[in-house]
Amino acid sequence: MRLWLERMVIGFTRRMNLRSKILSMYSLILLVPTLLLSGVALFLVIQSYQHSYLVTVDEAVRQTARNIDFGKQSYDLLAVRTATDSELIARLGRQYTDMVEIVDTVNYVDRTFLITSKYLPGIADFRIYHTNETLVQDGQLLWRPEGRKLAGMDERLWYEAAMQFSSSLRWSNAPDNPNQIVITRKIVNDNGVVLGMVYILLNYDTVFGEMLSDPFKGEGTLYVTDGSQRILAATDRSKIGGRIYTDEQSAEGELTDKDINFAQTKELQITKSLSSEWQVVALIRMKYIDTQNGTVLLLIAGITLFFLLLSIFLMMTIVKNIVWRIRKLGGRMSDLSRGDFDVVVRNQEKDELGELENMFNSMSGRIGKLVEDITQAGLMEREQAFKALQAQINPHFIYNSLSLLRWRALDAQDEEQIRIIDALTTFYRLTLNNQISVITINDELEHVKAYLDIQQFRYMGRVRMEWEIDSNVGKLYTLKTLLQPIVENCYMHGAITRKKDALIRISVSKAGDYVLMSVFDNGQGISEPTLKAINEGTYVGKGNGFGTSNIKERLALYFGDNAKFTLDSKAGEWTRVSIVLPACSEQPTIRGNDNIAQSDDR
Repeated sequence: MRLWLERMVIGFTRRMNLRSKILSMYSLILLVPTLLLSGVALFLVIQSYQHSYLVTVDEAVRQTARNIDFGKQSYDLLAVRTATDSELIARLGRQYTDMVEIVDTVNYVDRTFLITSKYLPGIADFRIYHTNETLVQDGQLLWRPEGRKLAGMDERLWYEAAMQFSSSLRWSNAPDNPNQIVITRKIVNDNGVVLGMVYILLNYDTVFGEMLSDPFKGEGTLYVTDGSQRILAATDRSKIGGRIYTDEQSAEGELTDKDINFAQTKELQITKSLSSEWQVVALIRMKYIDTQNGTVLLLIAGITLFFLLLSIFLMMTIVKNIVWRIRKLGGRMSDLSRGDFDVVVRNQEKDELGELENMFNSMSGRIGKLVEDITQAGLMEREQAFKALQAQINPHFIYNSLSLLRWRALDAQDEEQIRIIDALTTFYRLTLNNQISVITINDELEHVKAYLDIQQFRYMGRVRMEWEIDSNVGKLYTLKTLLQPIVENCYMHGAITRKKDALIRISVSKAGDYVLMSVFDNGQGISEPTLKAINEGTYVGKGNGFGTSNIKERLALYFGDNAKFTLDSKAGEWTRVSIVLPACSEQPTIRGNDNIAQSDDR
């Protein structure tokens, strides 16, 4: 799955430049998901805000309904207690013949209910109406319905209308004054005979004004309705006295200005029922919610857009910087390809491109140095070619001279001199041949034996030689003059000729795919500091590091890490040089530049 997806992405972006690739990946990975997530988040935020707002509104309507219900129950309790007072019912149903009894009843009513009517706020008038012809009306609490104006209508008409209602307790609005509310409660004896009516006139502002004024910060309306959906109180007082029609009801005939049909309004409706048949109805303007949603939408969209534009600006700036630096690097490469090796990319960044620029600077410097070295090598090659022309006569001159000496030795019948001349001829034949660098092990051993023969004539009988040669290695290939410099070190640095019972042991054997060569002498050895410096390649002294540096370089040049050179010694006692190289049945060739560089590092 991962490989398939990688192939799809690579195929999709194959023909795009770097800027388009980065911007495409940015759009697919960041921009589009951010827009989608922002849309989902915006939707959830608006839904959460609406839910929170509706919960708040619902709780506000619920609290208002509780307060109204509490106030209604208080006024209802006053009317009910007054209308159900047994003493009052008995006195209103009695036939009076004595003025003393009448005065006593009047005093009882005033004494009992006058103070009670002052307990609750907002009571503008409190009356007890009766139809007992034998009982007077005192003009304070006791009244009989007559032709006076009461709550905007005739007392008799009001009294008769109140008697027609089926419920004994009723709230209504004063017809001529919407700022007043009338509470009536029938006074009935045990036989069901209506003896009178309790009349309470309330101040609308005291009872409902504060709870219904300016609800929801002016973005809604509250209505208080009775059981017949008649509006008793409202934020818009012009609707008081009208009716509310719900979806389940249809208004008969044409609606008045005070009536409200909820089926025709698009406002949010919340209804809370009170303990009686009353209801508190709230209408919330959806335009306010839509405005709030629009504000939230603009706020979130603005913040999202700001950060998206900021991210796009930052991305374009980064991409522009990357593309500009790559193009600048490409320009410097073009200069390099034209032969300008002094080009340098100046940078201060520490990122991957900065590392690439540093590598380019290093590469251009190395290429310039290599070109300069090649140029110098070319000049030196010409000079060496000229010198080689001059030196071509030298080997022939030496061979001719040695041949002449050999003939003279033959004439003189000097066998020892003939052997010396033959050893020199064999030695110089290989040494002076600059056309070959790889020879067989047999040829290398013959070269070493020629050198040792010469030294044996020079130091007659002082050094004993031991040979341990595997017969299977003679035809394998090795490097020219690999062992002779090591044997030469036994005489030059090992002072082998001054050692009693001097010994040089040369061993060559085959172990698997490798050839093991070893030269051991019991000369004066090498001191520990000098041995450490030679092995680390830091020795500077006579003989250029005992000739080991040249051997190591040539081994690395042909065999790389497959060849090893080891130098062990104990000061004053012995020295052993060990060489391990691949067993080559075919002539090895010089390896690539990587191995040269590795050998340089070593």
